Amino acid sequence: MMRAKPTHSQHKLLGVGILLLAAASSLLTPTAAFSAEKVSPSMLSKVVTEQGDDLAALDSNAGAMTLFLSKVSPSLGLQDASGILGAKGLSSQMTKELGLDEMVQSTHELMAALTTWHLAESIYHVPSPSPSAEPLPSVPSSAQQEWLENTGRLPGLPNFLRLLTEQSPGDASPTSTHTPRTDLLLAAHQLASDAQDLALDAWWSLAGWKDRVRHTRGLARLCGTWQWTLHNHQNHREQKMAMLFPPPGIVGSDIPLPAETIVLGDSIYLRWERKGYVQEDSLLFVKEGHKKGGPKDILRIEGSFVNNTGGWGSIVGKRTADCQS
Repeated sequence: MMRAKPTHSQHKLLGVGILLLAAASSLLTPTAAFSAEKVSPSMLSKVVTEQGDDLAALDSNAGAMTLFLSKVSPSLGLQDASGILGAKGLSSQMTKELGLDEMVQSTHELMAALTTWHLAESIYHVPSPSPSAEPLPSVPSSAQQEWLENTGRLPGLPNFLRLLTEQSPGDASPTSTHTPRTDLLLAAHQLASDAQDLALDAWWSLAGWKDRVRHTRGLARLCGTWQWTLHNHQNHREQKMAMLFPPPGIVGSDIPLPAETIVLGDSIYLRWERKGYVQEDSLLFVKEGHKKGGPKDILRIEGSFVNNTGGWGSIVGKRTADCQS
């Protein structure tokens, strides 16, 4: 499944600290030693070049994960992701909360994409055995072929591997402008391009995992039914309404939802858009008493709103029902 590129609002959140459970908090501290330049997908091509020998030897998810943790993640500025992937003893609840399964899948896809990228580009860089003969690229092992086909999700890979396997010494001395070698080079070029796209998607997934955790946690805290009271200072009117926020990942067509929702700690930003009407809410979770129990101890929301019709004022919300999954 291809992933969408990060939106502008997601980019704004990148790099902001995240509060995790105590057992994993030390793993989530960004590594300050790496510059902004290195935390960039532009380093992907450099990894393909510099770690080509290691990539050429990969033929399993286990080997791919080992190489990612030891060499690839530092080169791509993904130390935070590798810190979680390499952690031991995480509970099932924390594993789910951190989206570890998705991170593992993205890592496997990234390594398969880099390996395929290197394989495709190696067609152009095989040393010639003699000045008069064009070299024959080596065919990857059956184990590597199977791993790449099962992990990389690249539709052009089977055809490329077929052309690579069917090459013969006669292809090295072309007698026409279009030869099997030409087909192989064209397939390699397309495969390298597709592998770059997949590697880029996987990199963004790993680089943005903290934002996904923040967003999911914020939606979980907001989930439930609220009674909101809005006081509009423009006309000194008060309006009461029931607000329903579904669990993360649940979208109902009959539920009016904000166009944008950002929750960082106790701070909430909501942007509502409908037929030219725009309203922005700046809110805070407010605890009442000393109750414990995660989201259930957040009983009130307080803040203010402003809209594009000139209205502005206060918002007070009280939770009337807990989250219903």
